[in-house]
Amino acid sequence: MRRGRLRVLLGAAPGVGKTYAMLEEGRRLRDEGRDVVVGFVETHGRAATAAMVDGLEVVPRRTETHRGLRLEEMDLDAVLARTPEIALVDELAHTNAPGGRHEKRWQDVDELLGAGIDVISTVNTQHIESLGDVVYEITGAQQRETIPDAVLRDADQIEVVDLAPQALRDRLATGLVYPAERIDAALSNYFRLGNLTALREIALLWLADEVDQALKAYRAEHGIDRKWEARERVVVALTGGPEGETLLRRGARIAARSSGGVLLAVHVTNPDGLRARHPEALDRQRALVEQLGGTFHQVVGEDVPRALVDFAKGADATQLVLGVSRRSRLAAAFTGPGIGATVIRESGDIDVHIVTHAAAGSDFSLPRLGGALSRQRLIAGFALALIAGPLLSWLLSSLHTDASITSDVLAYQLLVIIVALVGGIWPGLFAAVLSGLTLNFLFIEPLYTLTIAEPRQFLALVFYVLNALLVSYVVDQAARRTREARRAAAESQLLATIAGSVLRGEDALQAMVTRTREAFNLTGVRLLVDDQPLVTDGEPAAPDRVTTLPIGAHGVLELHGPDLAASERRLLQVIATQLDAALEHGALTTAAEAADELAEADKVRSALLAAVGHDLRRPLTSASAAISALRSPDLAIPPAQRVELLDTAAESLESLAALVTNLLDVSRLQAGALAVTLAPTDVADVVFPALDELGLGPGDIELDLADDTLPVLADAGLLQRVVVNLLANAVRHSPDGERVRLSASSFRGRTELRIADRGPGIPAERRDQVFTPFQRLGDTDNETGLGLGLALSKGFAEGMDGTLEAEDTPGGGLTMVVTLPIAEEAS
Repeated sequence: MRRGRLRVLLGAAPGVGKTYAMLEEGRRLRDEGRDVVVGFVETHGRAATAAMVDGLEVVPRRTETHRGLRLEEMDLDAVLARTPEIALVDELAHTNAPGGRHEKRWQDVDELLGAGIDVISTVNTQHIESLGDVVYEITGAQQRETIPDAVLRDADQIEVVDLAPQALRDRLATGLVYPAERIDAALSNYFRLGNLTALREIALLWLADEVDQALKAYRAEHGIDRKWEARERVVVALTGGPEGETLLRRGARIAARSSGGVLLAVHVTNPDGLRARHPEALDRQRALVEQLGGTFHQVVGEDVPRALVDFAKGADATQLVLGVSRRSRLAAAFTGPGIGATVIRESGDIDVHIVTHAAAGSDFSLPRLGGALSRQRLIAGFALALIAGPLLSWLLSSLHTDASITSDVLAYQLLVIIVALVGGIWPGLFAAVLSGLTLNFLFIEPLYTLTIAEPRQFLALVFYVLNALLVSYVVDQAARRTREARRAAAESQLLATIAGSVLRGEDALQAMVTRTREAFNLTGVRLLVDDQPLVTDGEPAAPDRVTTLPIGAHGVLELHGPDLAASERRLLQVIATQLDAALEHGALTTAAEAADELAEADKVRSALLAAVGHDLRRPLTSASAAISALRSPDLAIPPAQRVELLDTAAESLESLAALVTNLLDVSRLQAGALAVTLAPTDVADVVFPALDELGLGPGDIELDLADDTLPVLADAGLLQRVVVNLLANAVRHSPDGERVRLSASSFRGRTELRIADRGPGIPAERRDQVFTPFQRLGDTDNETGLGLGLALSKGFAEGMDGTLEAEDTPGGGLTMVVTLPIAEEAS
């Protein structure tokens, strides 16, 4: 019996239309005369989806009772007995109720496929097992129903049912996905625009990877070895050197230029080739690869270029990124073409990018003042004298005549000059002495003896040496001036960078300390202020290799590494001055921030005086007037009016006590002295007392506390005051006949309380102002208080490690969202 074919409709999120598309395809196949049945479909109360079921044969479901709940599942035996050609089975990742033959619905589908029945099914991205953690990080929703990737990859056909994120939000807002009471929370949590965009990209990339695997299988099956450029695959060769980060970022940019580009980093382990000179650098680069969305690979190969090319071809790479060779020209001349040249020759149709090292800029080092010529030039000069001298002697001996002594002398003189130009004074002197002795031994009578028969022969030898000294001196001075010019340019660059760092302010100290370590080739540099480390760069050295430099009155700069020359110490004094200026700049900035805080506090005090002038005087005046009337012996007050006066006095004093309490709370918030006692708190235990305090009932508020709302870690008293303040504001601003809605739900380790009204709302640019003390945004009536309610509520929420934010209510109005940590996760 042939096995059935599985066709899966993949969606990025609920509501994109997978079930609708499955039923639509079922109706199309039925109209073509195919035998189609509905094994199981979940409409989620969506009228359009339910309408698509009409006209299709539906296999009755089986029912199971679990913990008192009546659950409906697909009747697998009934579908097998019906033996349709095609079965429509919704929600492939669903977990069956206990009592069925299989735990998972995909296992039921697998049995249907084994019976030769074709199946069309649906699944969402968040249910794919390998994507569970990624989806959780994006949405905060943990998925417990998952399907193994292998099951989904074995499907004969996978299609993405795509819908633009904003279109899905619009569909959700109009009630086509969830009931009205779930819309606000869904739009603010799982169905945020950023979440949907990321989920959509994940779905498309997952399917692209599946297509790529199918493409590889096809090529292997048909023996196709050449590269197919379905998408860019960029391989970056890492050595572990400092240039690795530059190469990775360049490779990531190349991959990003094409949609779905892939970044792969490879390190070839070989003692003589690409290897990690600094393992810690390679570890950092491995982490960077993951941050850039790529993968890290390590291979072993004796022939590094061949290993790189083989890996690139095996990965179907279209681009290969290498760093420019670190070898000198002399080394390249003796060792032949480098890795880059060999890779280019053998890469075939893979494009190779040779990237210059940005490490040349970050590994900044001042040229050392000492010997004018490098050790390499000295060695080259001696080598030239030892190699060219015998060759020249052999040539001149073979051509020697009695009349050629002049040309012989000039030839040796030229050799001395050339050696002096290459190697400087010591190789020049060596070549002069060697050529003079050789000339005396081979070409001056008596031959083959080292004798000076005439004073002029000695004079000739002296001239040889003088010529060598003069030429060598000129070469040495030119090299010294070049070195000094390079050093001056480097010092200027260093000072310019340091000055720029000071002007930029924030990172000045770190930039200067890092630049100092790099410039003087130190192992570490540490800046201490009042004997406390402030900025550190690099590793400390042994105590006997530490140089200290005072910075201002309270700072010390520790230099870990070799002793510095006098010229370098002079430059360090300039750096010390800049560091002192940066420290002073930081102190001034701190003083300015303190002044800003004082100015803000003064502004609050001014607002307080302006508000107290009226808002505290009003209840005092009312209470005083009522009590004065009651105490007056000249007034005959009827009992009813006496009770009214007492009520007025009591209400005024209660209002005064509330105002004073709020003022004290504001002062405690600003002083950071608010007492908060956190404990697991049930949201319902706070909400219902708040409603009683405000005298609100079912006609005034719409309450929706989800069953899965988890206890929060909060101070119950403070949280109740937050809810009271927010509800009072919402009720005051709601139009007549419109109820305030209070809902609560748990999401990604936190619980949200949402208090929504249908009032005029607040413009987005002014929402931050509502949380400012003594700010009432235009309220001028005498009943609105000091404008402290929202300021206190925000302070209380933040004091409990929560947040309070304002959002638009869909359809008009303002929603206040209190977010608090869940007690189980916070503990």
